[in-house]
Amino acid sequence: MEFLVLPDNPDGAAAARTTRPEPEPAKVITHASGRPWIVGTWDDGEMLTVSRGRKRLALLGCFRTTPADLHSALSGSGDVAALDVFLRSVPGSHHAITSFDGEVRVQGSLSGVREVFHASVEGVTCAADRADTLAARTGGDIDTRVLAGHLLSQQPWPLHGRPVWRGVECLAPGHYLRIRPDGSHRAVRWWSPPPAELTLAQGARRVRRALGDAIAARTGSTPALGCDLSGGMDSTSLAFLADRQEDCRRLVTVRREAADPAHDDAQWALRAAASLPGAESVVLTAAELPLSFAGQLACDDDLEAPYPWSRVKAVAAHVARQLALRGVHLQLTGHGGDELFSPAPSFYHALARSEGLRSVRDLRAARSMYRWPLGAMLRNLLRDPSYRQWLTTASTSLTEPAGGPTEPFTGWGAHPRLPAWATPEAVEGCAALLREAVDRATPPHSPEAAQHEIVHAVRQCGTKIRLTDRLTSRSGVAYHAPYLDDQVVTAALSVRLADRLRVEQPKPVLAAAMRETVPDALLDRTTKGEASAEVYAGARRHKAELLTLTEDMRLARLGLVDGTALRAALLAPHPAARTFIPVVTTLACESWLRSVEAARTRARRQEGAA
Repeated sequence: MEFLVLPDNPDGAAAARTTRPEPEPAKVITHASGRPWIVGTWDDGEMLTVSRGRKRLALLGCFRTTPADLHSALSGSGDVAALDVFLRSVPGSHHAITSFDGEVRVQGSLSGVREVFHASVEGVTCAADRADTLAARTGGDIDTRVLAGHLLSQQPWPLHGRPVWRGVECLAPGHYLRIRPDGSHRAVRWWSPPPAELTLAQGARRVRRALGDAIAARTGSTPALGCDLSGGMDSTSLAFLADRQEDCRRLVTVRREAADPAHDDAQWALRAAASLPGAESVVLTAAELPLSFAGQLACDDDLEAPYPWSRVKAVAAHVARQLALRGVHLQLTGHGGDELFSPAPSFYHALARSEGLRSVRDLRAARSMYRWPLGAMLRNLLRDPSYRQWLTTASTSLTEPAGGPTEPFTGWGAHPRLPAWATPEAVEGCAALLREAVDRATPPHSPEAAQHEIVHAVRQCGTKIRLTDRLTSRSGVAYHAPYLDDQVVTAALSVRLADRLRVEQPKPVLAAAMRETVPDALLDRTTKGEASAEVYAGARRHKAELLTLTEDMRLARLGLVDGTALRAALLAPHPAARTFIPVVTTLACESWLRSVEAARTRARRQEGAA
């Protein structure tokens, strides 16, 4: 799916005529005036539109609603702003686009799985679901400062989500784009994080209802539903919820065999599969799966941004092909569950400030788990910076050594770091972006640090899901993360901080929500597998290709990295995964730049031939 949204005026119609050639003919939906409104490509099942007089409403993606519901919403709305309540009530993951007598509203999802980008095309504001779609029409080049931000150990808000293409902007979470008839625009807030005030029992019921609706929004649209079944609580919960849906005609679970013989996910996945006798079980062996870093030299046509999961893109594509061979066209993944239900280390700082002495037991457990020195933990608890102060510190500490896993964090999380091979130009570019955020007094996603961190983590995960979906969709398999649906995110954020944590129970909110759906033995698992064995095995097997990416680096041409230093880091031993992650991140940026270069070369040849 790819689309462009146009304002209802002659300049908007002119912008539609600048549409680049597509692999398949573009579909066009018009405003009441007859001018083009939505132009793009999508499957019939991905679009639902209704009209009433000079009003138009379209949903693109997956949703659980009916044309009658949309008609009712239109009849009761005199302005696009009046649709807030209705759109909040529609389960699923979708874009909502309206046209009210020339006034346009474009809304995506909180997580950014359904993102809204906008830019000035032919002098008027146009919106799209992809940044590169707009950049191709505006002639925008790469913003090297933003690209340098992709080298960071983590991208803080507002660096994360900022398009790497000049002239293209992205909405902040919880906002929609309102385009006036004259082609001008403004961003309007429609959602804010809810107060964290529900008890565990109340929150569990709300999460259970939201997850059930999220699954239902997908089961009715496909005859065969695929679902990851890794053995973890997140994917296991989705599989059991899908199995209980009356309109789930065929459920196919898929598990990837781990390379590490000590990895115990397989045992738990087998136990889950035994309780799902009606589902088909597919196990992809380690021998048949591509290793991490396979296909890193292959150029990609998806040029929105560097792909954070680049090292496993061949794995995701392989799984999608195997599901497609079995007639599955929609795959559910448990990604997003960790972000919502597993507190980050910095959560304990927020918990201590909200719960006082009642948090001592949890702080003791955290100190033991993360091996925090007592003095460092106490000093951290005494610090309580504002988000603006946190950003200021981040702008001045980009090259300081990372404290490592024993360093406690304030409620806003760890400060970002640049790798040793980043050039002074890259450091200054990132610092300048952070200083600009400070000067603009950029507010956090929530005044509550714990809520801010969850929303930010959800946004980061949403970007990965959005890009992965476009990768798997080439094999005809959509990639969906129900945990990132708006209603599920809102439900998880509604639970009291003190109820999100139990020393004896991982993910207590999700476990409570699934108690009567998933067998207790599966919910009470206390171990968690990790995939470093696959990373190291793939790095060994594909080291030659990875080293090729360090030769004549495009990042070095832009003055962002020292290629020699990166090559040395790639060849050095990495006993801890955290020291190797920056190498992986940098190579993903390099691979993306080479894809951009290849696409430009191909475009020039096509123009020359024409």
